[in-house]
Amino acid sequence: MPAPAPSAAGLRQFLSFAAVGTIGFVVDTATLYLAMGQLGAGLYGGRVISYLVAATTTWALNRRYTFRQQRSADRMGEWGRFLAANAVGGLVNYSTYAVLVTVYAVAAAHPVIGVAAGSIAGLLVNFTASRTLVFRGRPRGT
Repeated sequence: MPAPAPSAAGLRQFLSFAAVGTIGFVVDTATLYLAMGQLGAGLYGGRVISYLVAATTTWALNRRYTFRQQRSADRMGEWGRFLAANAVGGLVNYSTYAVLVTVYAVAAAHPVIGVAAGSIAGLLVNFTASRTLVFRGRPRGT
């Protein structure tokens, strides 16, 4: 039995999530280069820092735009759920990055390649987790 087609609202929500993810990618990359260049954090430690900054940024933007109708009044609890629920996607993201910068010299020389591949790899996992586990409040007007 084929999977049901996504609704127009679900598709808009996914596209909004992906747009926010694109902003997160820019924040992630800029923070990584800053952490490496200014803090001497290295390829791996810098990525931990950049991921946390990007995850916080994407939570805030998804809360405001993508899932505004389902957001919780408990911001800190929601932020914690977002980090926890997206940990699997984060692990997929970071693992993809780490493999690429370890195995491929071009990715180590240009870590943005690993950040991009990791971001794409974690996108679907993070969208599903965010939609079902984090922003699960009752839609307004219902």
